[in-house]
Amino acid sequence: MADFIITPTGRRIACQTTDGSGPAVVFLPGFRSDMNGTKALWLEDWTRSRRHAFVRFDYSGHGQSDGRFEDGCISDWAADAAAVIQLVNGPVILVGSSMGGWISLLLAREGNLAVAGLVTIAAAPDFTEDSMWAGFDTATRRRLVRDGLVHLPSEYGEPYAITRRLIEDGRASCVLRDPLHMPFPVRFLQGTADKDVPMEVALRLLGHVTGPDIRLTMVKDADHRFSTPDCVDLIGQVLGDVIERTRHRHTA
Repeated sequence: MADFIITPTGRRIACQTTDGSGPAVVFLPGFRSDMNGTKALWLEDWTRSRRHAFVRFDYSGHGQSDGRFEDGCISDWAADAAAVIQLVNGPVILVGSSMGGWISLLLAREGNLAVAGLVTIAAAPDFTEDSMWAGFDTATRRRLVRDGLVHLPSEYGEPYAITRRLIEDGRASCVLRDPLHMPFPVRFLQGTADKDVPMEVALRLLGHVTGPDIRLTMVKDADHRFSTPDCVDLIGQVLGDVIERTRHRHTA
């Protein structure tokens, strides 16, 4: 059973915590995903077998958390993630998948002192602006502005409800327009067959972020889910490396 916390903004968020040594690993799921996805559960098993602390959670309007998906936006979900991080004593390593990659970059950009390492999986920074809005035709843009809502088809289930607030808030939350410095170990993972986040986004992210320890790993033919046995094994390898480097930095 999930536990629940009330965020400073009053939202009731579902989360699941596994006790263990630090730095704690916090998994940030993607757009309309939840904490019971393949990668989240695999990481929970991976961290438990190594006795690392681990936290997975659902953004408001997602999974078991309260609220309607249509009422949320990037800054809301980033605030949810920041509240979850407050549950952890000591440094954390963020593992962000797709939209969770964007949110993890936002949290790190804000200078959250708890963030000591970062792993992204098919990160989708600024996707509401560079993918959604940029891809809308004139009629769709007009309908969104007029009605405040449009529905987009999805390969993962029901159509996405896209609100004007999501687009406008996403525009204000972009991370690729201003300097983005990460002073800790950062690892980006990306599949070359990702139809949702082209590998050019990963290359742009790599070129944009500055820091002393940043690497991008491309996996040929991996798709956006990045959840085959080989892909999740790679997540574990990369995360293990970041954990060791983080521990070394904090004990040196």
